[in-house]
Amino acid sequence: MFTGIVAAIGKIESVKPLEGGSFAGVRLNIHAGGLPLADVALGDSIAINGACMTVVEKDDSSFRVDVSRESLNCTVGLDTLTEVNLEKALTLNERLGGHLVSGHVDGLGVVRKFEAVGESWELVIEAPHDLAKFLAFKGSIVVNGVSLTVNRVTDIGTGKDLVCQFSINLIPHTIAMTTLKHLEVGKQVNLEIDLIARYVERMVSVGAAGK
Repeated sequence: MFTGIVAAIGKIESVKPLEGGSFAGVRLNIHAGGLPLADVALGDSIAINGACMTVVEKDDSSFRVDVSRESLNCTVGLDTLTEVNLEKALTLNERLGGHLVSGHVDGLGVVRKFEAVGESWELVIEAPHDLAKFLAFKGSIVVNGVSLTVNRVTDIGTGKDLVCQFSINLIPHTIAMTTLKHLEVGKQVNLEIDLIARYVERMVSVGAAGK
């Protein structure tokens, strides 16, 4: 489990294909930046741009993870030499500054607007049809591993053509401490919906099916 509070900005320094041909994943070597690794053991989990990965090797300043082809197909930004948001797994003696995050990417959103508004920035993301029902005003959403609050939700279209655009206000601290500063219109982002919304939807759907 994670909180969606980014602890450091790291950088993917190398991407090496694993054995297995075109269906194989990759091994990433990630420089940890300001993320302390002294208490990280092999097998521990670290969220990389919101995707939970297992540490398979480490040294004083970097660590390695293996990313499956399935994970690569469901995420964005894990196969490129780029900066990434990093967070170690939550421990019971830490503050829950964001919200409970599983590190499982639910879908990819597309940036539709990213503009300065006063001292802050407005970020508008279009979510796929399957995630629209989980987004709500003042609800929580994870974007590239960052826990954020939804300020506005706009549903566009109907039925299978329904898409959802949601707006987020990014304060200067969030811009400075995460890779969200590099977002551009048209760029894809990793999204994880709120755990509570996920369970409520399951309970409602099962209850309705039993009537």
